[in-house]
Amino acid sequence: MHPRTPLAAALDTAVVISFVAIGRRNHDQDEEISGLVETAAPFLIALAIAWVIWRVWLQPDAVTTGVRVWLTTLGLGMVLRNLVFDNGTATSFVLVASIFLGTFIVGWRAVAGALAFRSTNRLR
Repeated sequence: MHPRTPLAAALDTAVVISFVAIGRRNHDQDEEISGLVETAAPFLIALAIAWVIWRVWLQPDAVTTGVRVWLTTLGLGMVLRNLVFDNGTATSFVLVASIFLGTFIVGWRAVAGALAFRSTNRLR
């Protein structure tokens, strides 16, 4: 397991929970923890499956890993939300989820990679 695996898992989970919390707040939904968990569940399940499918623990901070995690979490999360959790997947919701999850699941990895590259070049 890569040393940054726990941090990567925490960051990906935080992205999903933040997406749900912001969305619930913007739509004036209750702030009960049970509502947050219910809304986040399909995406957290999809995130966990993505981590297993793509063996994220091997290269947790690679941008290509982030793209795989993002697309799997988004696609499978929407399927679970619609078919298992019986919630809607309006086009606007899918677009917002795509942008938010992609920006932050891939984004933190891009920033980490840029910082690592920069610090490596400074040492030379």
